[in-house]
Amino acid sequence: MNIRPVRVDDLPGMQACNLQNLPENYTMKYYLYHAMTWPSLSYVAEDHKGRIVGYILAKMDEDGAEDAEPHGHVTSISILRSYRRLGLAKKLMVQSQEAMAAVYRASFVSLHVRKSNRAALGLYRDTLGFTVQDIEKKYYADGEDAYAMQLSLKP
Repeated sequence: MNIRPVRVDDLPGMQACNLQNLPENYTMKYYLYHAMTWPSLSYVAEDHKGRIVGYILAKMDEDGAEDAEPHGHVTSISILRSYRRLGLAKKLMVQSQEAMAAVYRASFVSLHVRKSNRAALGLYRDTLGFTVQDIEKKYYADGEDAYAMQLSLKP
């Protein structure tokens, strides 16, 4: 497995990975916006043939408040089913978090996760140390609630 920063030519593979695994899908324009605006924050995992088997799409939060601390946000992460439980999601998360802190001096990273997604909750909470900050009711298009989670990136 190879983990590396995303390139524009990776975007169709990322979108295919997303479409295969997740109910929340994004336009190519959305992937391109992330890749061009925050090129150091999104990564792909590729197999020995160069096929995209996972990705993380991340950004710096643009909430606009001048006094707000800079912080990153994980928009989406997905690993193809046959490549799960190999540590790829953790590696992608850590790589992106390190870039958020080093490049943008982010003080924390946030993300949303479905309340029913036990595997993701285990990764975020138990493995990476995220904490639940809030529950966002009916966050997802199908009406499911989301945990709003955060992890401090301060040393």
